Amino acid sequence: MERVSEINSSNEELGLLVEEEIEVKRPNLYKVLMLNDDHTPMDFVVTIIQSIFGKSLEESTKIMFEVHNKGKGIAGVYTYDIARTKADQVHSLAEKNQYPLECVLEVESNA
Repeated sequence: MERVSEINSSNEELGLLVEEEIEVKRPNLYKVLMLNDDHTPMDFVVTIIQSIFGKSLEESTKIMFEVHNKGKGIAGVYTYDIARTKADQVHSLAEKNQYPLECVLEVESNA
């Protein structure tokens, strides 16, 4: 955790400056999980992972096989807004191409 110091000017009338420490928490991270289905072609999944998640062909292929073999795979880990946007982009492209590809978000455990 990061600590930020802030000067409290409420004691300004007395000519005193009081320094308070404020704890700043890091935001939760979310895994974007791609889910397997029986209709979306493997090459489409690889293309989606490359274009939306910025992964190499090799890494995208590895993730695609994890999705295919284990039923789900982690496409990336992001703050909530970025994770939600990427999942929405996947859903939009899948729908546009008439595939049932799904993504879900899962909170990354802070171990």
